[in-house]
Amino acid sequence: MAKEKIALVTVANRGLGFETARQLAKSGITVILGSRDADKGQQAADQLRQQGLEVLAHQLSVTDIGSIKISKQLIEDQFGRLDVLINNAGIYPDASSGSILSSDIGTIRTAMETNLYGAIAMIQVMVPLMQRHNYGRIVNVSSGMGQLSDMGGGSTAYRLTKVGLNGVTRILAAELAETNIKVNSVCPGWVKTDMGGPNASRSLEEGADTIAWLAMLPDDGPSGLFWRDRAPIAW
Repeated sequence: MAKEKIALVTVANRGLGFETARQLAKSGITVILGSRDADKGQQAADQLRQQGLEVLAHQLSVTDIGSIKISKQLIEDQFGRLDVLINNAGIYPDASSGSILSSDIGTIRTAMETNLYGAIAMIQVMVPLMQRHNYGRIVNVSSGMGQLSDMGGGSTAYRLTKVGLNGVTRILAAELAETNIKVNSVCPGWVKTDMGGPNASRSLEEGADTIAWLAMLPDDGPSGLFWRDRAPIAW
């Protein structure tokens, strides 16, 4: 992919977001590494730049619309475009239990603010930069725990946010169907991250592979699907 392509990855200072940023930058994309903590984001960007990769850091909180709008303006001023948006920000507040019979509504609301509303806010602010050039690739990092076709119990807050995020993918893909902006959801699998823990079965490289692949789909590539290991899966 040409150097002029610009990607923004949310919460990219560590884990899956960091590895996704690395893979995209290795493919020749200029990556904006979003991070709530400016210092941690800068350290992560420096680490990738030391590998000869085109990466820069922006302080970005997906729960702060002002922060999102500032990032949009910085991107517009510096590059005049945004080609790839990876909605990677996510929290897992009820990993140990979360029965729907006892889940605290406040916990569900908190998860929604980051995992769902944050992604919607990012889309609403950033998509106009894609529409300007009729090119975009949006990847919503979801989870198999949001699959209605394989829904289980527990972790109610997290599950509901991913069901909602998958709904956003379908809605947005339909609304952008006549454009060259592709929108897809992805389940990276159980990955060795702070969220996934050390016993997870997948490496960061494996987890980020399909995310990066979807970010670089050709113009005739698919949109509005849910993916794992570069293959569509049921919703």
